[in-house]
Amino acid sequence: MIVQSHKSTWLFASLAMIGGCATVNPQHDYERVGRRVIEATGQEQVYRPEDDKLVAELVVKLVADGISADEAVQISLLNNPSLHGAFMDVGIARADVVQAGLFSNPFLGISARLPDGGGLANIEGSIAQNIAELWQIPIRKRAAERSLDVIILDLARMAAGIAADAKTAYYVGVGADERRRIAEENFDIAENLLELALARQKAGAASELDVNLSRGIALNAEIEVERARLFAANARRALAAILGLTGDADLLVFSDALPTESLATPDAESLVQLAKVWRLDIRLAEEAVAAAEARLTLERARVFPVVDTGVAFERGERRAGSGQDLIVGPSLGIELPIFDQNQAQIAKAEYVLQKALKALDAIDRAVTQEVRSAVDRAATAWQLMHMYHDRSIPLAQGNLDLSREAYRAGRASFLSVLEAQRFFLEARRGYVEASQSAATTIPELERTIGLPFNRFLDEVETPTQAARDTAEENGP
Repeated sequence: MIVQSHKSTWLFASLAMIGGCATVNPQHDYERVGRRVIEATGQEQVYRPEDDKLVAELVVKLVADGISADEAVQISLLNNPSLHGAFMDVGIARADVVQAGLFSNPFLGISARLPDGGGLANIEGSIAQNIAELWQIPIRKRAAERSLDVIILDLARMAAGIAADAKTAYYVGVGADERRRIAEENFDIAENLLELALARQKAGAASELDVNLSRGIALNAEIEVERARLFAANARRALAAILGLTGDADLLVFSDALPTESLATPDAESLVQLAKVWRLDIRLAEEAVAAAEARLTLERARVFPVVDTGVAFERGERRAGSGQDLIVGPSLGIELPIFDQNQAQIAKAEYVLQKALKALDAIDRAVTQEVRSAVDRAATAWQLMHMYHDRSIPLAQGNLDLSREAYRAGRASFLSVLEAQRFFLEARRGYVEASQSAATTIPELERTIGLPFNRFLDEVETPTQAARDTAEENGP
């Protein structure tokens, strides 16, 4: 007797076709990363793994004629090697999604028994497939997709952080160049004071002490020039590292100066609401919660991990006057959850979910204070810069001019000139440092809010729910 199972044949054929068509293509995922990064940074071009040659050519063009702050951000998003490596995590996560959608391979078993009296062997066989995956695969795939969403948001957050670091490093480099220029000018001023002291000594109106004090100031100014040169060189090398450049960093040309106009920063509470909508670390924490929930659902579905169904056949012994019968029929096998009911993995998934919820709550609470602190630092930095520019430097310059004229005329001591010059040099150094600090508050605010500066100025009047709807439409 021969029995055939057409349904089983079609089942295994269909599963084979589905498995054979599975491919790993993360291009759409790269596009999702790009949209997030463009939204967070305001830049229009973001690295894609297939564009390595084009990226190299574009970076050469951008660097050739000097770079602006925005171009530094653009180069970092195209050429930063750490960012390149992180894109591979997206491909890995996409491969996990594809794997999660695949059925496990069917199991084929064959055994043979030799009869005592001789003759043909009694052959038994079976082919079985785990049908528990019919309801587990959709859940498993959703969990893998949620994990992919987390990877995409984490990569976008990393890229936005690199962009902020690049802009900060750019302004530090510009400030370092300005500091070196001020140091060189201060050295010239100190040299002029030394020449004045020597001229007064020659005329018999200054002592050797006055000359030596002038030489000391000139020497300190010369030392400051060398320190400023090294600081500027290191700042350029730090920027080059973020931009992924391997050439001589001293050849980098900055086309932007330190900004001098005050920031029109909105009130902190409006920015707090924007940050809670747009910050990628908040969205990342939300996706981590969703991923943990999907993982918990999957673990609960694995109480019956294996339910095998298939076809079993047996070729019996030869009987007198007849051939051998091939006996074919369905088979069913179930792993009984007697000892292991997946309770440990379910509990673990529950703890992971609780941890993700606590992390989301922690970030949400911290954002408010982070934004308020960033706004306060920005306002203070710009106020200090203007105090140096509008009040301290003019006062110091006036005092220095008056003390020198009085010293030439013999109406003031040399110590008063030294004090006036010290105040003037410190005021100029303080102005450069304050200007640099004020400039770096721009990328700090962008990092804290999660949007480029001009964008969050435009968005500050947007209702929070509308902004959230826009963010959700863009996808994770």
